[in-house]
Amino acid sequence: MEHPHEQQHEHHHEHSHEHAHTAAGGKVTWAAAARATLHCLTGCAIGEVLGMVIGTALGWGNGPTMALAIVLAFFFGYALTLRGIRAAGLDFRTAIRVALAADTLSIAVMELIDNGVILLWPGAMDAMLSDALFWTALGIAFAVAFVVTTPVNKWMIGRGKGHAVVHQYHH
Repeated sequence: MEHPHEQQHEHHHEHSHEHAHTAAGGKVTWAAAARATLHCLTGCAIGEVLGMVIGTALGWGNGPTMALAIVLAFFFGYALTLRGIRAAGLDFRTAIRVALAADTLSIAVMELIDNGVILLWPGAMDAMLSDALFWTALGIAFAVAFVVTTPVNKWMIGRGKGHAVVHQYHH
């Protein structure tokens, strides 16, 4: 049985090795890009669903509700990144700059795609939170956004941007 420190060292080595490829040759795995995209999707999903629930509860129309959902998607996307890099010891101001650099394009693409799917899906904008159509359209919109955003994240990480910026603070 391996000693816990040896396991941690192996994980750290794999992570460092992956990061070295990213920084040196622009070579990054699809798995790394998918992890970065899933991280982004998590924050976006929390923010969007919360925004829709709040907008619906307040009786707002589609436009203001969607705007709130997008603002909250960015907020929670950045917040998840901030939590991780603050835990690595960065001061708040530097952590904010890193989160903005790491997540802005990824969240923007995610939001553009998933909200675009919702806008184009017949009846989705008028579906209520209690309707299966609402949740089906939202789930498919998130899946499409994930598929489209993953290559964007792969490209950014391969150029030392996006989540590659965050990874340098995890060591």
